[in-house]
Amino acid sequence: MHHELEKHYVNRVGWLRAAVLGANDGLLSTTSIVIGVAAAEPERHIIILAALAGMIAGAMSMAAGEYVSVSSQEDTEKADLMREKRELETMPEIELRELARIYENRGVSKETAMQVATELTKHNALEAHARDELGINEITQAKPLQAAMASFGSFAVGALLPFTVSLLAPIHQMVYFQYGFSIIFLMVLGAVSARTGGSHMGIAMLRICFWGTVAMGVTALVGHFFGINVS
Repeated sequence: MHHELEKHYVNRVGWLRAAVLGANDGLLSTTSIVIGVAAAEPERHIIILAALAGMIAGAMSMAAGEYVSVSSQEDTEKADLMREKRELETMPEIELRELARIYENRGVSKETAMQVATELTKHNALEAHARDELGINEITQAKPLQAAMASFGSFAVGALLPFTVSLLAPIHQMVYFQYGFSIIFLMVLGAVSARTGGSHMGIAMLRICFWGTVAMGVTALVGHFFGINVS
């Protein structure tokens, strides 16, 4: 009987986190900027410029921040692997016993643990220690460029909505149009991320809509009071 491979959502956690964070931040931060500026009652070209600046600056900032952050993680992983490689070369017996103890602590008998550690060491000692001692594997391994590109692209896609709305929406109802479209797309984004990650859709949608409303409401108040003070 044919058995299909199981679907594990954890395989997607690296790129999913960066993509969802980028899209959510692009949509929410750019919309908040536009709402804050629009609430001060400026002209359309100012709103469009604010949306464009927020989209470009935010996408670059997200990509740079993600690259630096994940690169730091990658540097740490490389340093740990180099140290582990040296220890395997200089004290292989100690490292073998250390690996066996890891399996013992997971509930494997002492004899079986040593047998497993021996066989895995013969196959690929560094890979075994990286996975079971350091917790580094192909799923969790840091990939700075991939994370940066995912953050840049997803932020730009998210920010494209408020930018488009700033071009087309009636100037006097700009705040309401921005909020309405953003909430709809935040709900869609929450549903998609929950579906992709295998979590509860309702909770994800409620959470993202609540904090989105808070962020946009605060910037609208700031823009409103600023506009009153200027006038």
